Amino acid sequence: HHSSFFCLAPAHTVGFAPVPSILGSGRNNAISISLSSTENDLETTTNTQSSDDINDDMNMNSKVSVPLTLDEMITQSSEAMRQAKQKGINRQIIRIFLPRDSKSGQLGQYFENDMNEDRIMSRSESSTAFSSDSESSISLVPPDETWQGGIMQLYRAAAPTVKSILRKVSGDVGGVPAKLIEDRSIDTSGVDGVGLWMSQNNDPKDDVSCFVQPLQETVDVIESISNQAGKRTVVLVNPQWRNVDDALDSASKSGGVFGTLASFLGGKGGSLQRLDDLGYQSVYSIEGYVCKGGNVRLMKRFDSDWVVFAENDSETSYIKIGEVKGSRPSYQDVDKMLDDKGISLKYARDIGLAPKLE
Repeated sequence: HHSSFFCLAPAHTVGFAPVPSILGSGRNNAISISLSSTENDLETTTNTQSSDDINDDMNMNSKVSVPLTLDEMITQSSEAMRQAKQKGINRQIIRIFLPRDSKSGQLGQYFENDMNEDRIMSRSESSTAFSSDSESSISLVPPDETWQGGIMQLYRAAAPTVKSILRKVSGDVGGVPAKLIEDRSIDTSGVDGVGLWMSQNNDPKDDVSCFVQPLQETVDVIESISNQAGKRTVVLVNPQWRNVDDALDSASKSGGVFGTLASFLGGKGGSLQRLDDLGYQSVYSIEGYVCKGGNVRLMKRFDSDWVVFAENDSETSYIKIGEVKGSRPSYQDVDKMLDDKGISLKYARDIGLAPKLE
């Protein structure tokens, strides 16, 4: 069993190359990544919560829900990004599901089509786009190893989804949407599925830089952009490092000579420490896997606990089965939640040996 991630760790180091960007003082020139000196320092925020804030946080768990459509997920993630920004969180991480052709499960019978931009944008930008027909042709699924085209297919689904999120976050001025720019030069191999998307807004302070599927090797570039972005938002979408530690990861966080060696061998502790130092934190996460034969979804916002859901047997909605404070619940935690709720193996429910989950 695994969490929702797709992890490839190439041996090369990503370098920073001049690319089109909104971060320069010349807004239509290519990345001159020099920002105004007045915004060179990262903002440091002190969280002082009033009793009203604490009550709001407690209420957020009840407002967390599993998005059933691409439009719902784009709305949820963009709202979380905006609200986190209002709380002073300018270095954000989001983990999202990706739109996938519903026929993709027919392995051996059908080679799945990429979720091209027209299909994604038409569904995410129209409030009436999700007819029963269109909804049946697109599924929201974890970005895991079941995608036949691997990490590049994930990128081709992620990029237009990120564009829709950036447009939702940026809004428009006088009916004119923000200009969006893609930079693929940070993916020096061309096949690691990494990209940088940037929104160019009417007011430069509203510009957003968004790294799509960054690698540990991308952290140098992330650090460079972050240090120059000032109070502007920088987002990491679906990082390719694991959400669950292995032995190397744990060792790499220990510091000292052994920790340094573990980081060199591929442990993610060193990279994540650098991101922590820059102030990055998760603002929206949806993850999922199969437990007891049924789909489970783990949801979290920056202002909520982890909320765990199980799909009902008619596959029409999700039922909340528990909440977890602090660190992400493990597979074993979720399995126990299902047991505590009296939820049996799905095959037993399907053949009538256990009560249906409705």
